[in-house]
Amino acid sequence: MLPERFAPALFGLILSGLMSLVVSGISTIRASGPGANFLDLWMGAWLMAWLIAFPLVLLVAPITRRIVQRIVNTSAQTQR
Repeated sequence: MLPERFAPALFGLILSGLMSLVVSGISTIRASGPGANFLDLWMGAWLMAWLIAFPLVLLVAPITRRIVQRIVNTSAQTQR
């Protein structure tokens, strides 16, 4: 088991991997259609997308958390 301090990075790794897998698969099938080389094209697109998505998730996640926190706090305060 990993120490808890690795949780945000591991979350980002898994989330970016899954999301880039799905999006690159959809994009690849739309661009090339189903064919014999679809899997090769998809895996190449996925790896490139994941290389970009993972660091981007790590950079954007703190900003996104702050935005969500403001929205949640604002909503909670207006209900009182």
